[in-house]
Amino acid sequence: MIQLKPYATHPEASRGRLLPEPESKHRNCHQRDRDRIIHSNAFRRLKYKTQVFVYYEGDYYRTRLSHSLEVAQITRSLARTLGLNEDLAECIALAHDLGHAPFAHAGEDELDALMQPYGGFEHNDQTLRILTSLEHRYAAFDGLNLTWESLEGVVKHNGPLLHADGSPKKKMLAATIAGFNERMDLDLSRWPSAEAQIAAIADDIAYTSHDIDDGIRSGLIALDDLLDLPLVGPMVREVKAAYPQTESRRLVYEVVRRLLDRMTTEVLAETERRIAALKPTSSDDIRAASTAVVAFPASFWSENIAPIRAFLYQQLYRHWRVNRMRNKVRRVMREMFELFMEHPGTLPPEWQVAEKGGATQARAVCDYIAGMTDRFALEEYQRLFDPFTKT
Repeated sequence: MIQLKPYATHPEASRGRLLPEPESKHRNCHQRDRDRIIHSNAFRRLKYKTQVFVYYEGDYYRTRLSHSLEVAQITRSLARTLGLNEDLAECIALAHDLGHAPFAHAGEDELDALMQPYGGFEHNDQTLRILTSLEHRYAAFDGLNLTWESLEGVVKHNGPLLHADGSPKKKMLAATIAGFNERMDLDLSRWPSAEAQIAAIADDIAYTSHDIDDGIRSGLIALDDLLDLPLVGPMVREVKAAYPQTESRRLVYEVVRRLLDRMTTEVLAETERRIAALKPTSSDDIRAASTAVVAFPASFWSENIAPIRAFLYQQLYRHWRVNRMRNKVRRVMREMFELFMEHPGTLPPEWQVAEKGGATQARAVCDYIAGMTDRFALEEYQRLFDPFTKT
């Protein structure tokens, strides 16, 4: 068993659950949280939710599920090396994308636009809705009744949501987060645990590397397109020189593998440097820090990762083929939302509410659509609008 550092989150010191439960004889509280997430309906639905490419474009592209598993693997590796709570870190990594709508950011952007009169839509807020109310698996409560540390980590994995004076860092605090925070104070003005910070940076590491892999696999970018980029360009040259007779697919994997290793190494070195400077003696010292303790070196990010991200944005995420699909799926989302709002009787009975035409109905429609997989959304759209398709 790995010895936890003093500044790790120790499960025996957990702040507990909103609804107290007897402890397990065989698992600590954060292991139970992780297991509840894995067994949830929302986690299984990630299998058919888009990362970049819609599910029917190919079987080998990352989905939200495979992405979450890759993030969890990187998270556990980082947590183990740093002497942190692997179970909590993995739990946050596995849960971080549960609230995403179908069709990746195009779906989220469209739902947010449609929900503006009713408080908007934000996937992190939706994740908390799932974890605290929308999952209906347990007889004693709605949601998963996770520990304070898991919920704090999911809500704040990208940093504090409030300024020290209590004002929101963004325009406003999302409604579910604000409401739940009144019931269980998540300490929104301070940093989350080191475990949550690791899950957040593992997310960056995972999608920076695997979007290159998927982009090349799709044919939207080529290995040689990376040659002028910092960090990855030299890796392409090294791999080609070392393995001149090797098939292209293996070369791509070798480049991605080296990129993952380099990013992970940089994060570990910078995090160890920051921890040494802070000298934390508890997880609360991590939360009270003036800045994140888990990070890339600032120069490494600006000189290497930022240019790679900019390249992916222009050459992959905004490729004309991807733009065409974005426009298609935004129309799918919009037309379903408008139909359900205008004719709420077309919603499945379990999603119908007494209040018609207001914020309560809009949120129920949003919850229904946000929970759809890409596949189900396209099938539902066909059932709703194709007169030759049986309902």
